Amino acid sequence: MDFEIKHEPSIAIYPGTFDPITMGHVDIIDRALNLFDQVIVAVAVNSAKDPVFNLPERIKMIEDTFERHPRIEVKSVSGLLVDYAYKNKAKAIVRGIRAVSDFDYEFQLALMNRKLQREVESVFLMPGFRWIYISSTIIKDAARNGGDVSDLVPAHVNEMLLAKFS
Repeated sequence: MDFEIKHEPSIAIYPGTFDPITMGHVDIIDRALNLFDQVIVAVAVNSAKDPVFNLPERIKMIEDTFERHPRIEVKSVSGLLVDYAYKNKAKAIVRGIRAVSDFDYEFQLALMNRKLQREVESVFLMPGFRWIYISSTIIKDAARNGGDVSDLVPAHVNEMLLAKFS
């Protein structure tokens, strides 16, 4: 008698503003794909931030970056992320950590998420060393002032930055 074992795909949510997506983000998503069957890149609708790129532009940047990756979905998200993760049957929320200062904030957030929804774990991943110093804010500031960020973002994102700040 043969028994079929059904494998429920492991899903992770990788949230962020992604204004714009950077090679650090790409690296974290690649690392998450080594751990999970599917990664949902959740583009935050964050009223506390004033993004340079609107929500459809940010979603398109990410979709274009991963157009050949069937295991990646890009969606917008508002409200409590942990509720969104639970509704989408995600086992984990992936967060990138570059420095100790990131850890302090992320640790507090993870504890609150655990209190709100115990079924969803927080997973912290570090980007590769070549990306550890970059952030979307630093990239926007450099691009806004004429700096060359072409090796820090996907090529199509660099083009969008050049167009936005020309």
